[in-house]
Amino acid sequence: MKAVNHRWCKIFCVALSGVLVALCFAASAQQPKKIPRICYPDNVMARISPLTPLRERLRELGYIEGKNLTIESRYYKGQIDRLPTVVVELVSLDCDVIFTAGNEAAEAAKNATRTIPIVISNTSDAVRSGFIASLAHPGGNVTGLTAVGSEIRGKQVEVLKEVLPRLSRLGFVSTRLNPIAPESLQAVESAAQTVRIAVEHFEASEPDEIETAFQTARKKQAEAILMDGGAFFAFNERRLLQAGVNSRLPNMHSNARFVEAGGLMTYTHDRNAQYRRAAEYVDKILKGTKPADLPVERPTKFELIINLKTAKQIGLIIPPNVLARADRVIR
Repeated sequence: MKAVNHRWCKIFCVALSGVLVALCFAASAQQPKKIPRICYPDNVMARISPLTPLRERLRELGYIEGKNLTIESRYYKGQIDRLPTVVVELVSLDCDVIFTAGNEAAEAAKNATRTIPIVISNTSDAVRSGFIASLAHPGGNVTGLTAVGSEIRGKQVEVLKEVLPRLSRLGFVSTRLNPIAPESLQAVESAAQTVRIAVEHFEASEPDEIETAFQTARKKQAEAILMDGGAFFAFNERRLLQAGVNSRLPNMHSNARFVEAGGLMTYTHDRNAQYRRAAEYVDKILKGTKPADLPVERPTKFELIINLKTAKQIGLIIPPNVLARADRVIR
């Protein structure tokens, strides 16, 4: 009798074990798969955001927000001193990738984490800025797209000289909130010297100082303005453009979005193309590629964009040879 009971006990235990294993597999199968999370420190540019072309390309690659992708943003609203706090908050959200636009956000992200992959875009020279070791072998956790840095300033000065052949005094407006402003100023002064143009430097690091910078440039007889870039000016786009119109000084911007919104002209790389390309970097990282194995790319396409409506508003005639060379003319 004891042998029978022992046999049934063994059978029961084996059956119970099978049930428990099946339940474990079922529970494991029912656990939802982690949805990849992209984190983005957002400057809250209401008219246009780098996230728009990034999202478009991600959708083309098969990502659907809420289904197989989540994008988390935290906002710093042009307040560069808030960026470190914003990025630390994003890091705490268990991001799979951090996407950044511009030098300030890239620097904050690099300082915040050495492990989470970071895809940069629209920075100045990423090697010189210390974000990566080299273009071919970025190393660490940072990769993505960089710009050509201050090298673009020479071409911008050249275009201004073509538009204004008698240009002899140029105002350069920058902000101390942009870490590469001193480098940009040096590049502008070097380029201007070769064509015998004097450069006056003006700073604006508070919104109210933007109008003051343009007024001062006018008083000091600047004949045109070359704008520095950066998140501060991007966030204060409306005030910047209005100050340009009020001064009636021809202005060269660092970004196409300013010209599309009413600035006079720009010569720069295609930022939207960079943001779309950044989505492809995100895709590769989510599929297992390490950032250190993804070479950083520089732009190959540059655009001369001119806003003829603004030229007319400030009484400026753009020479036909410059217009003919423009990649885009806003009429």
